[in-house]
Amino acid sequence: MLYTTREPDPAHIGFLDDLAGSDIGQGYKRRALAALDLRPGLTVLDVGCGPGSDLPALAEQVTDRGRIVGVDLWEGMVDEARARTAHLPWVEVQVGDAQQLPLPDAAVDRARADRVVQHVAEPTAVFAELRRVLRPGGRAVIVEPDRDSLVIDGNPAANLAYNRFVCERRVRNPRVGRELGRLAEDAGLRVETVLADAPVIRDFDAADRLLNLRRTLRRAVRYGYLDEAAADRWLTELRTGRFLASSILFIAVLTRP
Repeated sequence: MLYTTREPDPAHIGFLDDLAGSDIGQGYKRRALAALDLRPGLTVLDVGCGPGSDLPALAEQVTDRGRIVGVDLWEGMVDEARARTAHLPWVEVQVGDAQQLPLPDAAVDRARADRVVQHVAEPTAVFAELRRVLRPGGRAVIVEPDRDSLVIDGNPAANLAYNRFVCERRVRNPRVGRELGRLAEDAGLRVETVLADAPVIRDFDAADRLLNLRRTLRRAVRYGYLDEAAADRWLTELRTGRFLASSILFIAVLTRP
């Protein structure tokens, strides 16, 4: 398998920033932020905060009367997030694993995890930890894609091969979006609702930036999911035709009883 335990390279920070700044990223993030129901004075946990793209928006909602705790597995991400939030003293960022959070029991009022659970070894551990660190009545909002739902207009066989490569070789838990409700209930959390976004991308270059289409396609060829000639034909079709792509992103709103 291609799963890596190496810290992401600096280019990954740029990718996360591109996603956060895109229309698609801003759209689902606004929806998830509204579902958190933040207000001044709350303590909020951002699990897998990455370079801190979302920390300022959380900090603005809770004001300096509240507290934001960002946790990320990678020291490079934590360093970047600390630098970006140095002007916000009520934001703290620390190294930590989503499956073993470095917080005491019942420590936070709100928690969020944005496209994190798809990458962990044990998704059930993440939900158990969320239940542990949330205070009774606390709320969590979890955002995850369903990687098998990506549809790209054009050659359906190439689309299926591409998805199969991503699901089998690139992401640990590629279909976790559809599993969020079950995982939450198994951990003792209450599912308030599960929302779904299916944004449509009409521009190939935008899709390439947000989905790493060309890079992922070349890797799929390397591992035998498509032959090179078929991949080249599909890529030419996508770049020169009337492009359309979409996939499902699930947003689960959970509470601790």
